[in-house]
Amino acid sequence: MSFNADLAARVRKLLIHKTGYSERKMFGGLCFMLHGNMCGGVLNDDLIVRVKPDEYAASLNRPHTRKFDFTGRLLKGFVVVRPKGCCTEKSLTNWIVLGTRCALSQPAKTAGGKRRRI
Repeated sequence: MSFNADLAARVRKLLIHKTGYSERKMFGGLCFMLHGNMCGGVLNDDLIVRVKPDEYAASLNRPHTRKFDFTGRLLKGFVVVRPKGCCTEKSLTNWIVLGTRCALSQPAKTAGGKRRRI
């Protein structure tokens, strides 16, 4: 597994106080979850952010972003943010807000992956 530990620590600092927070190894990196739903992650030196469908196109128009093409397969709704796009606390916080909004818009999942209401 390869991920930038410093970037992961910065993301963790923004999310760890939220109810339902957890981490999971996924995609060869580290994913951050809220109530079992992915809000973002760190893969190598990049930030991965899951965004709501109505925010996807606008997110990709932001600087230093690209679509998440994992193993040749596009994962719609996921945006890769290169290091320059999340190098300041303000820019990282803005991305985490988008990811948090997406995760919290989904029904919560139980430990077995099934959805539940919160």
